[in-house]
Amino acid sequence: MPRKESITKQYLIDTAFLMAKQEGIENVTARKLASRAGCSTQPIFRLYENMEDLWKEIYDKSVEFFAFYNERSKNVAEEPFVNLGYAYIRFAAEETNLFKMLFLSDLNYGKSMYEVLNGKSGLVQAEMAKAKMAGVANSGELFTKMWIFVHGAACMTTTGDYDLGADETVTLLKSTYRSFM
Repeated sequence: MPRKESITKQYLIDTAFLMAKQEGIENVTARKLASRAGCSTQPIFRLYENMEDLWKEIYDKSVEFFAFYNERSKNVAEEPFVNLGYAYIRFAAEETNLFKMLFLSDLNYGKSMYEVLNGKSGLVQAEMAKAKMAGVANSGELFTKMWIFVHGAACMTTTGDYDLGADETVTLLKSTYRSFM
C-alpha cells in the first residue's frame, strides 16, 4: 500500500502564501518554506518544477486575495473611484508585502496593474460606468488621474509617509474626484 502524502500541494501553497504575506515573496525560498512546512525541500520540488512555478501560484493566490479584499471592503462614499481608492490604500497599509508584490514589483506574470485592479468582476469598469452615469464625459481619463493620486498615496503608505486617518482619506479622495471632474 503506497504511503499517504502528508505534505500536499495545497498545504505548501497556503504556507507559502502566508510567508509572502508576512515576510514578502522574496523570502519564500525552498529552504525557508520547507522549514515552515515541517518537511525537507523534496516535497516542494516533487510538486513544483522550480521556485518560479511556486511564486506564480503565490502571485495568483494574491490576486484572488486582493479581489476578495476589495469585495468585502465597506463602501465609504457615493462618488466613483472613492471606494476602490480607499480599499487600495487600506490594502497597502494592511497587506504591505502583498501590495508590494502585486503593484510595485516586476513579478506580474503578464498581468497589468489594471487587470489586477479590475479583477474578474470588472470592478474598474463598473466604477467607470458609474462615473459616466454621474455625467463624466471621459471616465477613463478620470480614472487615470484618480489612480495616479491613489497609487501615490498607497505607495506612501508602504513607506510610512502617509499618516492620514480613514475620514481624512475619504475626504481627500472625494475632493480629488471633484477636482478632476
